[in-house]
This record gives sequence, C-alpha cells and structure tokens, in this order.
Amino acid sequence: MEMYGRKTFLSFIEKERKANQSSCQENCEQDLQFSPAMPSTPDRTMLSLIPPPSPESPWTLSPHQTPSPALLYHCVASLHRHEGNIYAVAISKGLVFTGSQSTRIRAWKQLDCTERGYLKASTGEVRAILAYGNMLFSAHKDHKIRIWNFNVSDTFRSKKVSTLPRRSSFFLYPKSNNLQHKDYISCMAYYHPEGILYTGSHDKTVKVWRVSDSKCVDSFVAHEDFVSAILVNQNDGCVFTCSFDGSVKIWRRVYRENSHTLIMTLKFQASPINSMALSSSFNQYFLYSGSSDGTISFWEKERMSYRFKHGGFLQGHRFAVLCLAAIGKLIFSGSEDTTIRVWRREEGSCYHECLAVLDGHRGPVRCLATCLEMNKVVMGYLVYSASLDQTFKAWRIKVLPEKKMCLEHSDRHDSRTRKMEYDVSPVLSPSWVEKKLQGSPFR
Repeated sequence: MEMYGRKTFLSFIEKERKANQSSCQENCEQDLQFSPAMPSTPDRTMLSLIPPPSPESPWTLSPHQTPSPALLYHCVASLHRHEGNIYAVAISKGLVFTGSQSTRIRAWKQLDCTERGYLKASTGEVRAILAYGNMLFSAHKDHKIRIWNFNVSDTFRSKKVSTLPRRSSFFLYPKSNNLQHKDYISCMAYYHPEGILYTGSHDKTVKVWRVSDSKCVDSFVAHEDFVSAILVNQNDGCVFTCSFDGSVKIWRRVYRENSHTLIMTLKFQASPINSMALSSSFNQYFLYSGSSDGTISFWEKERMSYRFKHGGFLQGHRFAVLCLAAIGKLIFSGSEDTTIRVWRREEGSCYHECLAVLDGHRGPVRCLATCLEMNKVVMGYLVYSASLDQTFKAWRIKVLPEKKMCLEHSDRHDSRTRKMEYDVSPVLSPSWVEKKLQGSPFR
C-alpha cells in the first residue's frame, strides 16, 4: 500500500465533507466516531492543522483529536430483531446471513442491510452458520446440519440440498444415531480444497463430514468441555479447536486416512476460551483466542513446523471476549462489555495497537463477520455485529496507511487516557441482565 502524507489525509477529509453535504444532519454525530491509535499521543503544535468537523458530513471527528488519525468508522445500519437473539453471522456473494432463535435464516444485502430473502428450516435456534461460494451450512436445535444452495440474481432463491447425518434407507432415523451430535453444534469450519466440513459441539466432540456424499468420515472427543470454536488453515489443512476447558488444540489429518491426530495443545491460562481467529500476512501466521477473563491471547506459527509459540496478550476489554474476526493485519473482537475493538498488528513484529473502540450495542456482542470493501484512497472494511440486545449492526471502516511507531514511545502512553477509557462502565440492556442472572446465555 502507498504511504500518504498529512496533506493527502486533509484533502481526503475535505473530499468526504464535500461529497456528503447533501446528506441529512440528523444522528450524524451519534452514528460516526473517529478514533486514533491508542498508543499515539497528540502533538499540540499540529492540532491546528486539522480542520474542524463538518456537521453535514457523516465522517466527523471525535473529541480525541490527534494529528495522525488511524481509523474512521461509521455505523451504516442498525436493525432490531423480533425473532430472538442472533447467534451466528456469515458473508458470501454480497449477502450477509444471520442465524437466530427462529426457524428462518435471513439474507441481507451488504452495506445497506436490506433484506433479500430467507431460508426456512423445520427447526430453529440456529447456533452456527457457515457460507462458502453459493453454499450455506447451518446447525440447528435438533443437532443436525442443513446444506443449502442459493443464488444472488434479481430474486433470492435457495434450496436445501442435504441434511447431516443424511436420512438412511429406512423411513426414520434409528433411536440412537452414532453419527449425530448429542448436544448443540456450536461451531463449523469448511476445508475448501477437499470439501470437508468440521463441526464442534457441546458434547465435546468434533465430527468430520465429506460434503460430496454427506458421510461422516471421522468423529473424536476433542476436549474435556464444550467445543466453542473451530478453524481450518486452508493452506495446510491443520484444524484448530478451542474449548471452555481453557485449551486450544491443533489437529492434523493422517495422510491418506480420515482420522485426525493431536499435534499440539496450547494452554496459557485456565480461563474458558470462547472464540478464535487465524490471521496471515506474507510468511507470518498468527492464531488469536478470546477468553472469558477479557484477554486475547495470540500465538505465532514457527515457519518450518506446525508449532505455535505464545506471543502475548491483547488487553482492553472489561469482560469476556465472545467473538473474534481477522482479515489481513486487522483483528476485530466483540465482548460481553458491549464493545467491539479494532486491533492492528505491525508488519514483521508481534506489536499490536488498538485503533478504535466501536460502542453502539447495549448488550454483549455475540458474533462478528467482516469483509473487504474496495476503495481507491484507503483500505476499507465492512463489519457486521450481532448482540444479545437483539440488534444487528453494519459498520463501515476506513483504515489509513500504517505509520511506524517505536515501542519506547508507546510505553509512555498517557495514563490519563487509559483511565478515561477503562473507568467507563458499559451500558447493559435490562433484558440481558435478567438472562445473565438466570444463567450463562452464551452456552
């Protein structure tokens, strides 16, 4: 990416202001916020160079102005659900799919979030969905997986292709089906090169399905507690699982067989792990895991092996980290504290900085999904978040070119800024607080 100077950024702000003079002024300052990189400290001699925010522009400045801003974000859509909490979000072919407590999996158009259609199953409470190409996988309350085909022509059309485990030659399933999960399916991952679907469940097992013939080719007990997330490295086929038992495990498929073997266990703390994300740039691979203690651990892959070494923690969330999403060098984390944090990894190192805190939900952020947005000036992203306050939001994010920063400078981060950020109590919706008192809503 080309590096842009201060003049280019000022012209970019001016261009954005002129392009949006005809937009409505109402709710502009609430929908949009401007966030600097957290390790940065303002240079008072340069504050006068920043133009004042325009009330007509949807891209406005926050009270924390710095001469070297890193990220702009804007909430472009916010929808309230009447069908219960959204448990899963997936993106494919310009559509965003949401799975909730209802029997309908809804499809929304990217950016403006207008509804395109829905897929309806015989049972609801969709805990996990996964999209790849024109295929959609969904896990339901009956502990089964549905496979759908859809198209994105003028009208949205979908068709259920198969159900896993597939129906046998008998009229009904046998009373005890060893191929079926015995509890909620909490997560799924798809290995594209071989058409293999992995499913993790609250029954502590991982099952491996061959999509071409809908067969379960392997099943193994992965953890001592609920399997909360599962990932597959598309480059080498390694499978990552994490659990409420506080561990992350790496599995390798045995050559020319369908069985899997454990090659490494990562356990740096005892706190339950709720989510994972895999990030890569050039020859670097990083694994991130979000814990119930509010921290995000990250591991870096050794170049000539399948081993990962612990690199440190990303700290900032007040409560449990429930979901993670990674794209390029950016990592998005959603938390029980109702916020979404945007982190950026410095190229060629393990140093991370928090670029922004997206604050718009009134309940725990349960799931995240992100994709690139083409932009000629700066890198753009679309982020979709769903919360236990029954809202679904779409965020538009622009990241300015990375600026090198020495670690000594970041160590001198203003303690007053840190206190101002962490002393703010999150605003929780009363409906979620009631559910929290009755029991954990995350399982």
